[in-house]
Amino acid sequence: MKFNKEIEAFIKDFIIDLEENNTAIFAGAGMSKAAGYVNWAELMEDIAEELGLQINKEYDLISLAQYHVNEKGGNKSKLNRKILEEFIDENDITDNHKILARLPISTYWTTNYDTLIEKSLKTENKVIDVKHSIKQLTNTRPKRDVVIYKMHGDVSIPNEAILTKEQYESYYKTHEQFIGALTGDLTTKTFLFIGFSFTDPNLDYVLSRLNVSLSQDKRQHYCFIRKHKESDFGENGKADYNYQSRKQALMIGDLKRYGIQALEIEDYTQITDILKEIENRFRKKTVFISGSAEVYGDWDRNEAQTFIHNLSKEVISNGFRIVNGFGWGIGSAVINGALDAIYKRPDKHSEGQLIIKPFPQFKTGDKELPILWEEYRQRMMKFAGISIFIFGNKLGNQNQIIDANGVYREFEIAIENGLIPIPIAKTGYITKKIFNEIAKDPKKFYPKHDFIFECIQELSDENINSTYLIKEIIQLIKKLNK
Repeated sequence: MKFNKEIEAFIKDFIIDLEENNTAIFAGAGMSKAAGYVNWAELMEDIAEELGLQINKEYDLISLAQYHVNEKGGNKSKLNRKILEEFIDENDITDNHKILARLPISTYWTTNYDTLIEKSLKTENKVIDVKHSIKQLTNTRPKRDVVIYKMHGDVSIPNEAILTKEQYESYYKTHEQFIGALTGDLTTKTFLFIGFSFTDPNLDYVLSRLNVSLSQDKRQHYCFIRKHKESDFGENGKADYNYQSRKQALMIGDLKRYGIQALEIEDYTQITDILKEIENRFRKKTVFISGSAEVYGDWDRNEAQTFIHNLSKEVISNGFRIVNGFGWGIGSAVINGALDAIYKRPDKHSEGQLIIKPFPQFKTGDKELPILWEEYRQRMMKFAGISIFIFGNKLGNQNQIIDANGVYREFEIAIENGLIPIPIAKTGYITKKIFNEIAKDPKKFYPKHDFIFECIQELSDENINSTYLIKEIIQLIKKLNK
């Protein structure tokens, strides 16, 4: 998919920040609305009617909430009940939630009360640490993968939700620790604002302080802004369209003061397209090495182990990541090669580039081993965008050498999950059969890249030495990442 220059540059920069674990998401009401939850205007519609006002004429909804509390003598019970009524149901998570949950994003901020972010992260088996009250900030959940700051509260405690103008005015005192944490994250991480209107006074306060204190040294952040369309304003709305477009342009210019670049989109569905592109490109920087070997065919054992070692070493040395299931006769050489590259240049490479997921060897609970192995394979594939297949044999029941059906299953899962398969046919066994299957209809497996089959076909030549083989594999991985 083609993107404009600004969005293309954002995608490239954001992927770099993902690799360095320097990203954060700020989710606003728009992100939850796509899942079926109400936005602020819809939440306050009944409240406005009770006050004798019309919600379509009100823009300061925080003041509207305050008016209602004033009319009720300081009682927030109806507002609290509205939060419970509207957000207690667990709506389905959106594609945007799912994509973000799969990415290595360790920090989320949100003004939403619902639990969509938590739900999406749990589906990816991530350990989450939720902070929706001051006392939670002082505790850290062990082995957490993600921290979620719900700066306006949570549906589970509606009486503590930040709703009224008075609460917003005193937030810098009552929730000073949240402001401090947000200020720190805005200083050290690259934020992507999704579904946010930039009318929240708390965020405005933090951004204003950062703007003054950091001057020209602000970190770059990003947000999605849907451009106004004339059709948004009805048949006779040209004047309104021109006015709102001008106002939007001024707001976009003002966001630059805070280091926030607006990514202008024509439709909200483009956000999903952009996030998918980020995920696809990020995954292509991770290579899944699939294989097992009781024997190595025409390869001498030492020659085969050296080939695997050096291939893994070069993958890491060129800045890519490896995920491996520690296949028999393969896994040790993969690990040794990767660690060789990492420990030779610890200033350039890290152990985070090597993801090892050893297969369970015993039944766990009610799950039989085949089910556990299938689950492990599915999880491993989610990390990668490219899969290299080598050898693929095992010892059968009669001590004969047979093709490894597990390696073929990994090929099937790779295709199901959109990975680009690279079978090294020269290594033989099930890998050669995978190559032959691809050769029957290359476009089926490489619909976007005709050059891939030409390359792996060349690499199937049995006379190619392992040094040249590795060099060409690395060049192919690099080309796929351009």
